[in-house]
Amino acid sequence: MSPPSRPDIPRAVWVTRAEPGASATAARVTAAGLAPLVMPLLETVDLPEAAAALGGDGPLAFTSANGVRAFARLSPRRSGPVYVVGPATAAAAQVAGFADIRSGAGDVEALAARILADAPPGEVLHASAREPAGDLAGRLQASGQPARRAAVYAARETSLAGAGLEEALAAPVVLAYSPRAGRILARLLAPLPARPAVLGLSPACLAPLAGLDLPARAAPDRPLESDLINLLASFR
Repeated sequence: MSPPSRPDIPRAVWVTRAEPGASATAARVTAAGLAPLVMPLLETVDLPEAAAALGGDGPLAFTSANGVRAFARLSPRRSGPVYVVGPATAAAAQVAGFADIRSGAGDVEALAARILADAPPGEVLHASAREPAGDLAGRLQASGQPARRAAVYAARETSLAGAGLEEALAAPVVLAYSPRAGRILARLLAPLPARPAVLGLSPACLAPLAGLDLPARAAPDRPLESDLINLLASFR
């Protein structure tokens, strides 16, 4: 979508994304000529109990780089086709040692369409967050493709306090990366007399903020970080 005109926005940008992605985002924000303030709203933790559910020899599917990294720590399996939601997840899969990587076009629906078009044999295993953004396995099952989901990591809220949080809340622009982060942001921003503009990776990330009076809110047409950074760069 075309961003609103905000020529008065200064250079500071609050990056709310969890590590290790936050540092990569900060580098992209810096390359866009802006000053990132990294204070994640969420942190990821592996779910070791999931290891027993990761067997099989069917295709794997990942809807986040965090899912790839958690799976790789919990399972030695690296064979077979791996379906990923977009470029960042594909890069994580390559680093983890997967060879046959097949990418969707940036969201769960596009990834489901890619898998269904291939009609791979066997049961697709979606290694996901405990609270995934979309029901990939359900979408595949509804179309006749055997699939199941295994939660390999969870996102938990970070402890935010002190001068760092005050600085982040004073930033004129915030980047939101998930609906859950959007809910936390809504809670933090609600009592502020002056609120920032919020750019979300997708409209779903912005939905929890719908009741707040913000100077601006926007999401790119595709849920890709490259598009979000381009939106940010044109938002100034």
